[in-house]
Amino acid sequence: MSNKVVVVIPAYNEEGRVGRVVRETLSYVDEVIVVDDGSTDRTREEAARAGAKVVANRFQKGYIGAIKTGFREATGEIVITLDADGEHDPADIPKLVEPITSGQADLVLGRRGYVPRPSERFLNWLARRRVPQVRDTGTGFRALRTDLARNLQLRGRCTCGIFVLEAVARGAKVAEVSVRERPPVSPKRRRVMWEHIPQTLYVLRWLLKLY
Repeated sequence: MSNKVVVVIPAYNEEGRVGRVVRETLSYVDEVIVVDDGSTDRTREEAARAGAKVVANRFQKGYIGAIKTGFREATGEIVITLDADGEHDPADIPKLVEPITSGQADLVLGRRGYVPRPSERFLNWLARRRVPQVRDTGTGFRALRTDLARNLQLRGRCTCGIFVLEAVARGAKVAEVSVRERPPVSPKRRRVMWEHIPQTLYVLRWLLKLY
């Protein structure tokens, strides 16, 4: 029996991008859930027209809050996260899912060819003290078992480092596969860099727990 695969796409003001992403993604999965995190444009309407199930947060919760909303809504055995801006190529979804369906992994991270921010590379370096097989702990393109996803607390300013470290702490087997990247990247992503300073403390806390 095949596993139902559901994609969760967190979205904030992604009108003009999210519809194409949803249509492309539906070619590879059973369902797409777009979590609208307080958008002021027509993100919700565009995603729904493209075929997504749209869930709207009652107030803006940020990236972590949005994907956790999606995890609660997902009904499949495997859940995937990818971004709404078109950076991730849905054609890589089968590659992410395969290690889970074959029993080799519980969480599979999509490794980018290059991690652009020095602060994110530093968080990667910290997390690799515990998970040396992973080179890109901050990727937004990942697949995992839905039961694992629902149990993650993800307490931090972003998912860099803490996503994989918490999964390992819960006994998850982690793997990584290379994925393609596509332009454009939304300019608002640059603000993420400022979250990495306090994020270092969250990563260090997990490392201390694991050691």
